[in-house]
Amino acid sequence: MAQLLLRGKLLGGGCDIKAVLFDKDGTLSISEPQLETLAKSRVFCARRLLLERHPELIAPLVDEFASLLERAYGWSASGIHPAGTTAVASREHNLISTATAMAQIGLGWPEAMDLSEDVFAATDSLQHSRDEFQTCATDGLHDLIQALRAASVDCAVISNDEVAGIEAFLISQKLKQHFQELWSANHSPRKPDPAAVDALCERLHVRPDQCALIGDANSDLVMAESAGVAVVLGYGVGWKQRPPLYPRFPVLEHWRDLTVAVPC
Repeated sequence: MAQLLLRGKLLGGGCDIKAVLFDKDGTLSISEPQLETLAKSRVFCARRLLLERHPELIAPLVDEFASLLERAYGWSASGIHPAGTTAVASREHNLISTATAMAQIGLGWPEAMDLSEDVFAATDSLQHSRDEFQTCATDGLHDLIQALRAASVDCAVISNDEVAGIEAFLISQKLKQHFQELWSANHSPRKPDPAAVDALCERLHVRPDQCALIGDANSDLVMAESAGVAVVLGYGVGWKQRPPLYPRFPVLEHWRDLTVAVPC
């Protein structure tokens, strides 16, 4: 149990915090290089399979499809958009975005879904490959986690990544032993449903008003606010592009901005 201070200012009216819930991609982890490669690979694979199965399609239409898909994924020359589907949405939602782009160039929905499934099956190995990608923890995270655990504050992950991806990251960064619980795309309901926060808090045996939540997307922060989380913080430096967070939420620029204080 501890109190949290942001740049020296007491948060949550000085309430005691028993657990901190962290988003993963762009908050705990610097995931952009891996996710950018994944988005590129999905676009390339989708374009190739579309040409193989529909040789009658003219090149401008296929180019239009690739452009639609890039925008759907939130991927451009500037990198991954922090609020785009690749950054914040589940695999299922990204698959639906892919099928929607295919439907926009004339494919029927059943065929679009089948083709999208094939694209994802061909590229899923990139999503959690620790050999090709080293997904690093954001700067200063380990020090904060150690301070929280020293104060007997539980840590948990709430993410739209799957369990395998969350655990692979925590293990690779030697953090798994410091996190008591996780809530993923494999669980129901998924974030940003506030009930996901309630369910995770129940696993931790705490109330939302005894927790802090830190994330890099408005959907995370509004979810926490709706669930009654005591301290809701944005994380602003996990992507090349700054996340477009609502100004009512205070934002961390570095983990050292957050101080863990144990009341006397």
